[in-house]
Amino acid sequence: MNAGNRFRALGRSAGLVVFIAVWAGTCALAVTNRPAKPSDLARGAPDQNCTGVVLVSSQEKSELLAKLAYEYDQLHRDSSNGCIDVRVNTMASGNAELALARGWTVSDGPQPTVWTPAATSWLRILKHDATSGDKLNLLPDEAPSLMQSPLVLAMPRPMAEALGWPNTPVGWADVLKLAQDPEGWGRYGHPEWGRFRLGKTSPVQSTSGLHALAAAYYAATGLSADLTAADVTDPKVVAFVRGVEASVLHYGNTVSGFFDALRIADAKGAALSYVSAIATEEKQVLDYNAGKPRTPLVAVYPRDGTMVADHPYAVLNAPWVQTREQAAARDFLGWLQEPERQKRFLSAGFRDSSGQVARDLGLKNGIVREGPALVLHAPSPAVLDLVRKSWENVRKRARILLVFDVSGSMLGDKLDAAKAAAVAVLDLFAPDDKIGLWSFATDIHRLDAIDLIGPHKSQLIKNIRALNALGNTALYRATNDAVREVHATWDPERINAVVVLTDGQNSDGRYSDRDTVLRFLSNQPSSTPVPVFTIGYGQDADRETLTRIAQASGGRSYDAPDPAHIGSVFADVVSNF
Repeated sequence: MNAGNRFRALGRSAGLVVFIAVWAGTCALAVTNRPAKPSDLARGAPDQNCTGVVLVSSQEKSELLAKLAYEYDQLHRDSSNGCIDVRVNTMASGNAELALARGWTVSDGPQPTVWTPAATSWLRILKHDATSGDKLNLLPDEAPSLMQSPLVLAMPRPMAEALGWPNTPVGWADVLKLAQDPEGWGRYGHPEWGRFRLGKTSPVQSTSGLHALAAAYYAATGLSADLTAADVTDPKVVAFVRGVEASVLHYGNTVSGFFDALRIADAKGAALSYVSAIATEEKQVLDYNAGKPRTPLVAVYPRDGTMVADHPYAVLNAPWVQTREQAAARDFLGWLQEPERQKRFLSAGFRDSSGQVARDLGLKNGIVREGPALVLHAPSPAVLDLVRKSWENVRKRARILLVFDVSGSMLGDKLDAAKAAAVAVLDLFAPDDKIGLWSFATDIHRLDAIDLIGPHKSQLIKNIRALNALGNTALYRATNDAVREVHATWDPERINAVVVLTDGQNSDGRYSDRDTVLRFLSNQPSSTPVPVFTIGYGQDADRETLTRIAQASGGRSYDAPDPAHIGSVFADVVSNF
């Protein structure tokens, strides 16, 4: 299957991954020669005078692997068989799968010798994509686990205790029941916590998102293995899964955005009004609690079963991987499997390859030493692929107001690139998502009311292409008015949000008090949150202010200093919806 057909087959989700995978690969090429510096710089392409091993790793373990790679290299730099140079490059598991499936290119970064995604689930999907696309199978017969981390619902401790943690098991069915209860947390004596809100990542890119989606299907069927295509398409099962998704606050391509926002809310004493649970790996609970928040998190292991990120180490059978490179990669694997390195994984918050956790960890840290009572087995490659693709059908729909800076500094190629990216990103939404369009300079222009994208997509495109740059930058007033607009017509069935793109600083004499807009954003009603996702475009954007706006509203700030990359950044923003 060629890239164009694959884009159409996966629709919005794969399109998003194509944007981000190409951008991530381009960034990876920026570092090609490792200097004699600290171990966390063991990135990029290997020294051509050594036997090179390139690991493409999921994010949560890449820093540790880079440090270990540096240590390993020092031990083998002067060996009788010549030096070995191991490099570790980071790429989200879903993005790496797509890059390998379509045929790794130079834009994806240095060609991998080893792929170590967060879970074997991605190996299954790659196998399916290779088979269905009549492509070469790059995977070995065996891919040993480096470490483990089960999927959990990371919940603020008071909320988990209200549900009976750690003695009372909680499952996806309980989440669904609580999410659909109009009383929300009032059912458990805490109406001040509002409705149940779930933080969850995209299953197209993120392992926690993929595993949470698969676990919901399992919970709906009562199965723990052998999920079938018929199960995934059963209307009752789909309704259950869609009900779980309906509780989502918003999505994301990584869980780090949720934890960043939670830290900010916690510092204000508002952790319990931000999110009720985050679907994530157990390790992230330990990482978050290590910062000693006011309201710590605990790991809830769904009673109806959960999947485990087993971090496989797959030495690739790719045309670009030579026999000596495979041998060096296997030697590095053996070194990682030795007890001393396994202890490093334990110290970092992972379970070891057999599922054991560090001796000093337990309930006081927010986890249960024994881990999940029921581990779910990944379905067959074809069914797992069907689960991933089903997300476009079951995900919570979006209601977004796009607010576009057209001040004088946007004039020329900068505005043209942003308009082209905005038009292209419309294809990543479903026809029943809702989008509105405003532009701002000295004045604010309400171009398109928030409405279903399908019937008025052509008008949106026309208005985007007609944007012209002239005037000052009414950033604060535009942000304030946009959030008020979305609040006034807030839809509980959708993800309500504002996206603001700007290349400059507020220069509006009528509304120049930043603190006023930040207070307004911080004091939004917890029952109707409208997060603002900001894009700092070009070299002169006021990134500090944009970060403050995003943080105050519970959104996230994105950076696009190079206009050539605005498409990938736009796609990254859309992953939240």
